[in-house]
Amino acid sequence: MKRPGPLFTLLAGVVLAGGIGIVNLATGTGVAPVAGTASAGSTPSAAPAPPTTVALSEAPKPEAPARADYAGRVVGGGASVAVSVRDGHAIAYVCDGKKVEAWLQGATAGGKLDLKDAKNATLTGSFDATAVTGTVTALGRTWQFTAPVAKKPAGLYRAAPKVRGKAGKVGWIVQPDGSQVGVLTTDEDSSPAPVLDPAAGTATVDGAPVTAEPVSGLAGSGDF
Repeated sequence: MKRPGPLFTLLAGVVLAGGIGIVNLATGTGVAPVAGTASAGSTPSAAPAPPTTVALSEAPKPEAPARADYAGRVVGGGASVAVSVRDGHAIAYVCDGKKVEAWLQGATAGGKLDLKDAKNATLTGSFDATAVTGTVTALGRTWQFTAPVAKKPAGLYRAAPKVRGKAGKVGWIVQPDGSQVGVLTTDEDSSPAPVLDPAAGTATVDGAPVTAEPVSGLAGSGDF
């Protein structure tokens, strides 16, 4: 009897291997998947999405107007302040309604204020289309303030009446809520200003009617 030749042995091995593979597939067992390939039933993980950068644009700041009026109170409420701006120049008035007051003026540039008076009072700050913010010093007192835009009749008024035969000066600040404060000064004394009628633009000083002049950066609202 002849032994099987080499070719027959090789073919028998291939058939046997194929049979084992079929049995493994039928019974649910199999060879471990090759590294780097996805096995059946597995879900490939998605690559993380690159971070999204959201550009946050700053809200544009309101521009400084050429003409504007502001009126408000200092922080703490110890005094009131009004500022009128017109074409590169500004006038401001600060008072506590009793003794302290100052009229200040100066040039403006780029929405900045640097105002002074002859008695070393100062006002520095900045303004835009909504409000003026800054620091004011008068008669040894310093306040911080933010004053909103004032629409008539709110704003700054002044008059130069005679008081007991002598020259006097009076200033009023009418607030946006309708309240008002002012100081009447002479060479001898300072006192609270008489009540101003903003609609009529008049007040009574020393028993006589006085016309108040609006000090305003707005056209047609009086001169500086």
